[in-house]
Amino acid sequence: MHVGRFGRGFTRRHFLGQAARGCVTAGVLMPLWDALAATGSADAAYPDELLSIEEYTKGKLAPGQEISAENVDLVADLLDPIQVTQIREMGRRLRLVRETHDIMRLSPWEYMEATLRNKGRARIDGNGNVVTDDGTPWIGGHPFPATTDGFEAMAGQTLAWGRHDATVYVITECDVSVDGDIRYRYEGAWAEMQATGRLVMDPKPHIPGQEDLLRFQAIYFTAPHDVRGTSFLNTWYYDQRKFPDLFGYVPTFKRVRRFPTNQRFEPMLPGTDLYLSDAWAAGDPYLTWGNCKVVATGPFLAPLADNWSGADPDWTRKTHGGPKGLTFFDTAVELVPQTIVVESEPTGYPRAPISKKWVRFDLRTMLPVSMVSFDRRGQPFRSFDGAYSLYDDGTNKVMDGAHPYWSWSHIHAFNTQTRTMTRLEQRPRLDSGDVMRVNDPDIYDAYLTQSALQRRGY
Repeated sequence: MHVGRFGRGFTRRHFLGQAARGCVTAGVLMPLWDALAATGSADAAYPDELLSIEEYTKGKLAPGQEISAENVDLVADLLDPIQVTQIREMGRRLRLVRETHDIMRLSPWEYMEATLRNKGRARIDGNGNVVTDDGTPWIGGHPFPATTDGFEAMAGQTLAWGRHDATVYVITECDVSVDGDIRYRYEGAWAEMQATGRLVMDPKPHIPGQEDLLRFQAIYFTAPHDVRGTSFLNTWYYDQRKFPDLFGYVPTFKRVRRFPTNQRFEPMLPGTDLYLSDAWAAGDPYLTWGNCKVVATGPFLAPLADNWSGADPDWTRKTHGGPKGLTFFDTAVELVPQTIVVESEPTGYPRAPISKKWVRFDLRTMLPVSMVSFDRRGQPFRSFDGAYSLYDDGTNKVMDGAHPYWSWSHIHAFNTQTRTMTRLEQRPRLDSGDVMRVNDPDIYDAYLTQSALQRRGY
């Protein structure tokens, strides 16, 4: 047991004081990274009340209970303001689960192992790009673990979105109106492959001859019929001052076209509240954003585990809330002992409809756990919160090599001004024949070339 003088009052004053002074540190009782490196757990760095929701609320809430409009005031300081509004006014609920202490269960195993192994080797070069101590592109894992520097947090997240070398996520998207109706329903496949920072797939850590590239990323829409065959391919440069190359296939024209790549704040399809800029809370090259700073720190309730519906053959999640019970996915959350909120501005986009965004990171893994953007008047505009899980519920399991698969399971993208919701969930397969794949070298030829765009066009 930690000594009793470190109670909620102490930690709240500690975090507020750090944020006010602009000198946020990771950990309360000891440096966070020292605790993680020694034991793989953050427990030694924090008092008991930051490691248990029961301790934090003095027994008023516990794992197994739900957060609802009736009790949200107990934990309003552990949620972002848009989530609180959703709970109070739209019937959203969050199920509390027991805290995950082993950091190897909070990201892909190989990614966390590389973060531990490569600690201290990252540098920022004269152009603002992340390199190793020998000047080569980054070699894998998070380059700045447990950082409280806003620029480093955003840079690390941008370098490896999904934290795997390659993935295909097959996705169902539903766009829900303010009246609670599903206006649009889309299906598609999202593919990613790292060109640098590779940990599992050969060649590693970089594809020879492509060290100037960061990743390949594509999205293919497979349903309904009127968008079937529409697809886009992004090729990201390692130099984060450069915009990705963006190509697309539009079935109407039966050809691949180059698209403007700096228009990243527009919906890709009718009805959706998703932008290219939203991907993994870091959908743009990080040097096209600026004025990064940490504006808050403290505990948070985040969906990190128990969010995979492995018992359902299609991984379908139940919904609730809104006028017709279709607006929100059932989501499990747990107490994270310390997060930081990074504010940044779209300095490379003079016509951007947003003025800034706040991205909240779990300091133990540097995983983004929520994002809120603001319009040009500085008013809350949109939120983006993803739920994560290890795909192992004790009975069902999806393997990623020697370890269970870790990934996002579902996403809420909400427009707080129109109160429309775009929600996505990851599936095992689609009627199109696309299936979830991870670290499969065939992903490149199947999804990540211009010939793939042409071949898969209908």
